[in-house]
Amino acid sequence: MAELSTLHITHARSRARQPWHWLAWCGLALSLHIALPLQQAAWAGEAALLAENPEQEARMMAIASELRCLVCQNQTVADSHSGLAIDLRQEIREQLQRGQNEQQIRDYMTARYGNFILYRPPVDRSTALLWFGPGLLAVGGLAVLWWTLRRRARMQADAFDPDSQSPTEEST
Repeated sequence: MAELSTLHITHARSRARQPWHWLAWCGLALSLHIALPLQQAAWAGEAALLAENPEQEARMMAIASELRCLVCQNQTVADSHSGLAIDLRQEIREQLQRGQNEQQIRDYMTARYGNFILYRPPVDRSTALLWFGPGLLAVGGLAVLWWTLRRRARMQADAFDPDSQSPTEEST
């Protein structure tokens, strides 16, 4: 009977340590979850040129650098490694091989995907807020700041709350 109680106590103690083991395993899993993508990014290299003509490849990259990747939305088609960006670069290559110029390719992409694909969309009614909104907000903010400071400068000194005394000044 004494052996059973000793075995039971030993088993209870090992069970009490299990939360720490789970914490260690979770830490290991989190570390691997963070480290493995970083390792793969370190192994990534520059993509090889796919066009036979380096001048045509340079033109393709110039056009692709002006187009937004619709998957990443924070990268250009030239910088992105998404499948759609690869397809769009190939489409640009094919259109260049057919003799189309940069403007015709931009027009084709805009007709197919809308102005959102352009990193510098044209100024028109639909994009006016995009172009002029930040400036209007800045001017409005400066106007409110100027109005507030001017109003406070005209106020009497007794209109402001007196500063509270610090604890060291109260004790003296």
